[in-house]
Amino acid sequence: MSAHRRKTTTRRRPPSRRRRLVRTLLVTTCALAVMAGGGAWYLYRDLAAGIGSSKVLEGAEKSKFGDTNILLIGLDSRRDQNGEKLPEEVLDQLHAGSSDIGGYNANTLILLHVPGDGSRAKAFSVPRDDFVDIPGHGKDKIKKAYGLAKARKEEQLAAAGLKDSRQLEREGREAGRAAQIATVRAFLGVPVDHFAELNLAGFYHLADALGGVPVCLNKAVKDKYSGADFPAGPQTLDGRQSLAFVRQRHGLDGGDLDRTKRQQAFLAGATKKLNSAGTFTDPVKLVKLIDAAKQDVVTDQGWDLLAFVKQAKSLSGGRVQFTTLPVERFARNLGEDINVIDDMKIKRLIAEQIGPKASASPGAPGSAPGAREASPPPASSPSPSTPKDGGGIPCVD
Repeated sequence: MSAHRRKTTTRRRPPSRRRRLVRTLLVTTCALAVMAGGGAWYLYRDLAAGIGSSKVLEGAEKSKFGDTNILLIGLDSRRDQNGEKLPEEVLDQLHAGSSDIGGYNANTLILLHVPGDGSRAKAFSVPRDDFVDIPGHGKDKIKKAYGLAKARKEEQLAAAGLKDSRQLEREGREAGRAAQIATVRAFLGVPVDHFAELNLAGFYHLADALGGVPVCLNKAVKDKYSGADFPAGPQTLDGRQSLAFVRQRHGLDGGDLDRTKRQQAFLAGATKKLNSAGTFTDPVKLVKLIDAAKQDVVTDQGWDLLAFVKQAKSLSGGRVQFTTLPVERFARNLGEDINVIDDMKIKRLIAEQIGPKASASPGAPGSAPGAREASPPPASSPSPSTPKDGGGIPCVD
């Protein structure tokens, strides 16, 4: 009797309903965390394996003090990464004309400087017609460095007997990237740590993957060349509209210089949407964004994209200061419009903005031999402008 009593008195009471609920929630939370972590790792591995990669920055000089300089290259190409023509239905959506138009000019060149101390990031737009030294070629428009090097490399390989069109395209593009990066690096006097390259379709697919990109216009615009047709004020652009927005230069007071402001506004809106739309926490949106990147984007091999994606969240909300590099005057060279720039002035500006002064050999301002000077451009200041605000998005002309 006593033994039975002792046995019953030492038996544990079953857990209460509240304790069972708490334990179930803890187990479920841990399981979800493991699944989310595994899912994120799978997505990252999928992106790293599927996105185009380049070795052109292997062994290149790196920034110091934890700073990172990223060169964004937008190609005016109507072809995919294998050199194949984009489908006609895609070209129609892009309002971009024939696949033979545009070639491989780098019509968008933006250096994004991300300080290692977590302070405000800065982005510098390089006008595509700046007349600069292109290594191995001489003076020309900065946008041409890519296409000139690509064509030269393909000619050399073809002369040596290479006939595989896809390999010719890959080798040619690697030469183009190397030349474009080297040209920008020499022009600005700073290292380039990483780069991201996308073609015309990339703007379209990025905006589509994000569910639209918010922008704001000071006034209504309509341009038959780019397809731009937008009212004044804040608005969200789909893929087709986004491409028209970043390509428009006709009808803008500053022409190409105003187009760089459109590109800046697009990037600001895209980074804002990345954060506010919950893209980083929504698996469906994240997969769509990764698929878009795999179609159109090429980056340097070894870049930890997952770390940068997390960092990109902190770049939204107006935390990037955009600047268009100054142009001294317009001119003509060999029948083409060019931007005459002051090389040393730009190097000093960059050095003052993002760190220790870069070493630069003395040289005269970028002027073309025998160039005919044209009317001066609209006022272009290296200081960031303060346009009207459209719901957290700066308004542009």
